[in-house]
Amino acid sequence: MGRAVKATQGYAISAYTGACALGATREQVLAALYGGQSGLALSQFAEPLQTALGAVPGPLPELPAKLRSFDTRLARLAVLLSEPLQPQLSAAIARYGASRVGIVVASSTGGLSASEQAFGAGTLPADYSFERSHAFYALVEVLRGLTGARGPGYVVSTACSSANKVFGSAQRLLSSGVVDAVLVGGIDTLCQITVRGFHSLGILSARPCRPFASDRDGTSIGEGGALLLIERAGEAAVLLCGVGECSDAHHMTQPAPDGSGAAAAMRFALADAGLDPSEIDHVNAHGTGTPLNDIAEARAIDAVLGRGVPVVSTKGATGHMLGAAAAIEALFAIAAIERGQLPPSLGCAPRDPEIQLAISAEPRAHACRYVISNALAFGGSNASVIFGAAS
Repeated sequence: MGRAVKATQGYAISAYTGACALGATREQVLAALYGGQSGLALSQFAEPLQTALGAVPGPLPELPAKLRSFDTRLARLAVLLSEPLQPQLSAAIARYGASRVGIVVASSTGGLSASEQAFGAGTLPADYSFERSHAFYALVEVLRGLTGARGPGYVVSTACSSANKVFGSAQRLLSSGVVDAVLVGGIDTLCQITVRGFHSLGILSARPCRPFASDRDGTSIGEGGALLLIERAGEAAVLLCGVGECSDAHHMTQPAPDGSGAAAAMRFALADAGLDPSEIDHVNAHGTGTPLNDIAEARAIDAVLGRGVPVVSTKGATGHMLGAAAAIEALFAIAAIERGQLPPSLGCAPRDPEIQLAISAEPRAHACRYVISNALAFGGSNASVIFGAAS
């Protein structure tokens, strides 16, 4: 059914940044999140559908001249996210060598939005290139060009579990000795096929999504991403402690109703980290706001961790960022450890009476040593990651 990859130690998360509907910088995102703000708003993007979407605010930086042929919204988000990490990336390359720094990133849609625009023009623009505008691997080439990293590079695309699975990939690269550092994360952009596809499945809300609420009626789509630098050793406040992955293959789009897939991923992560369930201080839930997902995940959390552990879904603030969702939520898990404070779970009231978990619509002080973050995808692809305080 699945497996956990055993880590011999925690790996240092030496730098991280993110952008989403809450802001274009890590500082803006976290200030808005803990301030109880939502970046979701009704949008005309997918008319005549009525839905709330989350777009990264403001203009995005242009690509440098050497990478201009890769110019897409996805690539510009890569510029936005990589720039704040450049000092740490440069230091890692100087310390280990460029070939010892890998890149493993996640995306669900890749450059699909650029292809939609190109095909919508009627005649493909002369500067459109499928390989540079659409293909997943273009994202690796852009990040290599931006950062100078020359180690193994690839994109993970397993729908909404993608950006948690990159941590498993990074763990394997580090534990095998192939690299000494890995740039991980995920980036996705809004596109018509995704929005309309979720609508066709009947799981797209017409309003900002409300995870765990009794009247929840679907999810909201967002865009953005996050990048994190993970090193074999180094100074860091937070460590990557464990990863659990499984594939229950219950259904093409629906989760196993009893939460068995999500429960298995959490148990594998606990085993990988060498932790007892009682040591988990907080759960960043996948919490999409769809009727089936939320109840299944709640059953899984109850079965593995019990009802007392504080649970938050941040998708009411950011929207569901698909392949990038777990990347931005890794930042939120790290922030909870560093701040000793949990963000609010927006829109969770009135609570679904079947969901008996410790969920709060308000931010709250709570010391966290270990946090587990869940990502549950179509097709039963599930992944959980555990982050822990370094001391």
